[in-house]
Amino acid sequence: MKIMIMTDMEGCAGILNHDDWVMAESRYYEKGKLFLTGEVNAAIAGFFEAGADEIVVVDGHGYGGIDPELLDERVLLSRGAAKPVWPWMLDKTFNALAFVGQHAKAGTPYSHITHSGWFDRINESINGISIGEYGEMALCAMELGIPTILACGEQALGPEAAALTPGVVTVSVKYGILPDGLDALDCSAYRKAKLSAIHLSPLKARKLIKEGAFNALLKLKNDPQAFSYPKLTPPYVMEMKLRADGDKPARTVRNEHPDSIIGLLNQNY
Repeated sequence: MKIMIMTDMEGCAGILNHDDWVMAESRYYEKGKLFLTGEVNAAIAGFFEAGADEIVVVDGHGYGGIDPELLDERVLLSRGAAKPVWPWMLDKTFNALAFVGQHAKAGTPYSHITHSGWFDRINESINGISIGEYGEMALCAMELGIPTILACGEQALGPEAAALTPGVVTVSVKYGILPDGLDALDCSAYRKAKLSAIHLSPLKARKLIKEGAFNALLKLKNDPQAFSYPKLTPPYVMEMKLRADGDKPARTVRNEHPDSIIGLLNQNY
């Protein structure tokens, strides 16, 4: 069994806000990388205990989120985009896709550090299905025929993942305490609006993630048909509703591809 783990930082336990934790200049950035790498190592341990043969970890956080020195020595680490960018070197040699450290999509109530790609997005959809960063990668996996089996991150990610990728095992490590309904805010204001949450201890989060990864891979082995995706048919149309951002006005961007979601996503690159 070969597994790709896609990672992000904002969905980890202990990542308390955006500006202090997840950027290269953030005062707690190195500790943030430690928290993410610890959660990823927990998933790796669970997957290997359940019988994984090979794991590739993708550092999907924009500023970088994995500490290579602390990463489990049994895995490979991927950092940097290939050409084309999507699907981040996921291909049909993989048996499953998993997520660690993932946050919910923009506009999600009771989510934390809420955004999709950046804080300027109000909503992104493909053929009318609202998605965030989780959905972009999961739909690439769908196109390749690869199941998405594990979604670890904030509690608000769980319903989003379950709706888009039925059967996925979800693990919650924190939960946001503020509603949303903030479409009128500009990018800068939205960036500061959703920074309150209740967190598990990072050690507790790792225990739950290890258990979730173990159960997810056993589920795939015992009942692969338990994992599914929505029925989408071409052409594929992406609509992205954007907030005002500095001198850029609020606007909607539309792209279309005749037969490929992967091709659609790569149009932005």
